[in-house]
Amino acid sequence: MQILWFLPTHGDSRYLGTAEGARTVDLPYLQQIAGAADRLGYDGVLIPTGRSCEDPWVVASSLIGATQRLKFLVAVRPGLHEPALAARMAATFDRLSGGRLLVNLVTGGDRAELEGDGVFLDHALRYEQSAEFIRIWREILARSHTGESVDFDGRHLSVKGAKLLFPPVQQPYPPVWFGGSSEAGHTLAAEQVDAYLTWGEPPAAVAQKIADVRARAAALGRTVRFGIRLHVIVRETDEAAWHAAESLISRVDDATVARAQAAFARMDSEGQRRMAALHAQGAGRSRADLEIAPNLWAGVGLVRGGAGTALVGEPATVAARIEEYAALGIDSFIFSGYPHLEEAYRFAELVFPRLSRHAQQALPGQALTGPFGEVVANLDAPSRLAPRLVSQS
Repeated sequence: MQILWFLPTHGDSRYLGTAEGARTVDLPYLQQIAGAADRLGYDGVLIPTGRSCEDPWVVASSLIGATQRLKFLVAVRPGLHEPALAARMAATFDRLSGGRLLVNLVTGGDRAELEGDGVFLDHALRYEQSAEFIRIWREILARSHTGESVDFDGRHLSVKGAKLLFPPVQQPYPPVWFGGSSEAGHTLAAEQVDAYLTWGEPPAAVAQKIADVRARAAALGRTVRFGIRLHVIVRETDEAAWHAAESLISRVDDATVARAQAAFARMDSEGQRRMAALHAQGAGRSRADLEIAPNLWAGVGLVRGGAGTALVGEPATVAARIEEYAALGIDSFIFSGYPHLEEAYRFAELVFPRLSRHAQQALPGQALTGPFGEVVANLDAPSRLAPRLVSQS
C-alpha cells in the first residue's frame, strides 16, 4: 500500500470557501508540508495542475533539495506541453531527484480553462491527443536508454527523430498515472498507463471502474495498478471527526455553493459530473449531512472542484474504510486534509500504525531510537508500545 499526501498549491485554509483561517501558500510553507510528508513516511505528494495552481514542475523542482525520499506526482498536459519537451523535463527531474518522479497524465475537463490555455479540442479529441502524447512520451524515454530516436505521425501530434541524450533513472520511464471516468478514459488507461486513479466514489462504484479497466487491460495483455484520491478528516472519536467536517464548511454560504456548482456543471469532465452527482444526493438535507456511504462525506465537493469526498471518523474506522478500498484492488491512496500541514501529522500519527503497509526504510546510519514523546517526570522515556486504554477495575 502506497500513501501519498497533497501539496495545496491552489491555497490552504481551515475553512472552505472563505479567506477566514486561510494562510499564505509560499515556498517556505510548501517546504514545511513536503518536509513533514517526507519525514513522516508518506511515499510521495501529488501536486495539482491548472490555472488556479502554481506551476507543478517549478514547485516540484524547488522541493528536491528540501526532501530526501519523497516522490513527486507531477502533471504533463497534452496541448500545453509538447511530448518531446515533456520527456526531457521528466528525464531531467528524475535524474536530479534520484528517481523520485511520478508522472500524472492530465487531459483536462474545464473547457473555459483549456481555451484560455489555447486548447480548443472537444472531449473526444482531447483523449485522442492524450493517447498520442503519452505514446510518444513513453517511446522517447524508453529508447533513451539505447540512444534510439522516435518517429511518429499522428492525427494531432508528430515527431521526427526525437531522442534524449540523457535517460531517466527509472527504467524504462517514470511511472505514468492517469484518471479518467469516461469510456475514452478507461480505454486510454488500459492501453498505456501504469496506474489508474479514481476520485473517492463509494466502494461499489470504484469496484465497477476497477473491473472495467482491468478487463480492458487484460484483453491487451497488460496489467494496471489502481489508486484513489480522497480527503480525510480523522479525530480521536467519531463525534469529533464529524464535528470537524461540519466546521470545515461552516463559513461557506449557499450563494458560494451555488456559484461553484454552476461552474462545475459547465465542465465536460465525466469525473466531475460523477462528483457533482454525489453531492446532489444531499439535496433537501443539511449541507453537513452528506454521508453518501459509510464514513464517506461529500461536503468538500460543495465548493471544491475535482476530488470532493472525504473519509471521516476515528482512526480505527478510517483505517477499516481504507482497507475496504484496498480489498477492491486499490494499492495507492492520495490523501489531503485542511490545513494540510497539521493534517499530514494527524493522519500519519493516528492512522499509519493501523494500516497494512511497509514503513519507509531508515536512511543509512540513521538510528530510529528516539526520543519519542516527552520524558515522564524527568525520569523515564514513554513507551512506544504503551496501551491506548487502561482498564478500570
